Amino acid sequence: MKSKKVQISGVGEVLLERSRRAKHMSLSIRPFRGVRVAVPRGVSFAEAEKFLHSKTGWIKKHLEKMASVEKQAEVLKKSKPIDKVAAQKYLTERLDELCKQNGFKYNRVFVKNQKTRWGSCSNKNNINLNVNLMRLPGELIDYIILHELVHTQIKDHSNRFWEELNKFVKDPKGLDKKLRQYTLG
Repeated sequence: MKSKKVQISGVGEVLLERSRRAKHMSLSIRPFRGVRVAVPRGVSFAEAEKFLHSKTGWIKKHLEKMASVEKQAEVLKKSKPIDKVAAQKYLTERLDELCKQNGFKYNRVFVKNQKTRWGSCSNKNNINLNVNLMRLPGELIDYIILHELVHTQIKDHSNRFWEELNKFVKDPKGLDKKLRQYTLG
């Protein structure tokens, strides 16, 4: 059996799903998808269900947050569309300002409507920014741009990366946490 759905009191339906890649059981909660336990080979669904019951408190806490994220996503879907030309102009100008202020250089910039990322930096130092950044507060737009600019120098999320980002942004981990309250819908 590849998967099994179980009902957990106070949580609702949970998907137990066999995973070839999983080394250990892992629990995830995704907007509009719900709760899932990845079950590695050699672990029974009964063991996975026991694991699930041991995590009920954690699940309930995070389901509340997820409900808030889902509600926000619904609001975003109903909000007016973003002017892509204006977004391209604003984000590119802001990127250039932050580069000048902080001594960064990048290769090219692309503003796209991405589904999973607010921004990214390629190995060639091309910066990709999501048009939906325009729905965020200014401090988070700047945080994401500076985050990607630091990636022009440090390509990973090591401690060194966060220390470097901290030179340009106050409390980057706090801003990262704040950003998670927003969803790309």
